[in-house]
Amino acid sequence: MLSFCPYCANMLIMAQKDDGCNRFFCSTCPYEFKIDGFQMYDRKKLSRKEVDDVLGGEGAWDNVDQTLAQCPIDSCGGDKAYFFQLQIRSADEPMTTFYKCVKCSHQWREN
Repeated sequence: MLSFCPYCANMLIMAQKDDGCNRFFCSTCPYEFKIDGFQMYDRKKLSRKEVDDVLGGEGAWDNVDQTLAQCPIDSCGGDKAYFFQLQIRSADEPMTTFYKCVKCSHQWREN
């Protein structure tokens, strides 16, 4: 189990003191935690960070080209779609093409 210093966030090291008591201690600051027995502590709740939209967010479909592409939705029947390409995998893999139907706004992709 890894434990981290609450003051400087460095990894704590486990060692035995001269009196035979085990302890966690920080090698960069004076923090020390004596281990007298098995104890459980609640983990503090961390707030989630906002995630950036890697595909461009709201403006991803602004100023994109159109092409002839059949919409995969059977009830739509659209034959034109907006598209753009991104390299989302390694460089030796082909680019991924993202489509958005002009008629029904359904989005899909092809690798």
